[in-house]
Amino acid sequence: MAISNGLEINRFDATHSKVMTKEGEEAMLSRRWKNRAIALGFFDGVHLGHSALIRLVCKIGVEKELVPSVITFDTHPDRLIRGEAVPLINSMEDRAGLMRRLFDIDDALFIKFDKPTSRMPWERFVEHLASEFGARHLVAGTNYSFGRDGEGSGKLLERKCAEMGIGCDIIPEIKHEGITVSSTIIREMISGGDIERANSFLGHPHVLSDVVRYGYRLGSELNTPTINMCFEDGVLIPAHGVYATKVFLHDGKQYNGVTNVGSRPTVDDSGAITAETHILGFKGNLYGLKVRIEFYAFLRPEIKFNCIDELKSQIQKDCIAAEAVFAC
Repeated sequence: MAISNGLEINRFDATHSKVMTKEGEEAMLSRRWKNRAIALGFFDGVHLGHSALIRLVCKIGVEKELVPSVITFDTHPDRLIRGEAVPLINSMEDRAGLMRRLFDIDDALFIKFDKPTSRMPWERFVEHLASEFGARHLVAGTNYSFGRDGEGSGKLLERKCAEMGIGCDIIPEIKHEGITVSSTIIREMISGGDIERANSFLGHPHVLSDVVRYGYRLGSELNTPTINMCFEDGVLIPAHGVYATKVFLHDGKQYNGVTNVGSRPTVDDSGAITAETHILGFKGNLYGLKVRIEFYAFLRPEIKFNCIDELKSQIQKDCIAAEAVFAC
């Protein structure tokens, strides 16, 4: 965690998907090339609308010899301002990872959104971006609001940047299937199990990363060993059910998978929600290692079977269905 003029910053080492060390943060803050072209927004899901901002920042970075960067917040502003718990499409770590994999953005800065931050006048926020983060060009969406009470707008941002001699672009809404792309509508699709449509609005597969945890080892007894992963607090849980997924391991290898999201009602009455994945064609021990799964298709709802044999039979059918998804 770095602190810059009163703002606390989480800076991810996106290459290794972890929060940077103090030494790494200080090194980044002190680098003389820190003049930046910065995309502004919350970037939950890193969807098609966000992609337009980041692509433009990358283009401007090349043209003006600036570091393409993203500045966002660690938690959704509505959580503090309105007291609304907004279930996020991705964890902070997964947002940073998507930016790196899709756009080679290694400079993702997550400002801690707290009361002092929420009360900062919009003019001061823009000035802070220039003085503390080396902003030389800013890019935002047409609905972007910022500063105390959300008083800052795209038009005000353009005006302020012009006064300061900073470049600025405000991007219009992006539509897909005739619908304005937004994190809100994508959350509804994911929670409703419409994962393929959600992916089309995201522009990439929905993703979950976590360290593999110990489970009940029942999968091994069923000859379908599984890995168990959890959803970070505040992260949206997809509709309970079985999904065709791809699994990306710590060593860069990838496999097809079958992932059950839910409470495993046939074998567990605790109500705990997990993502349990059978990795097709994989043998090995992944406990304690970081794994990423990407969701491609919803296969069926979660079912409570009458016996273990019924569950075992259905798992085999699920594996065949998942392979069929990726054979297309």
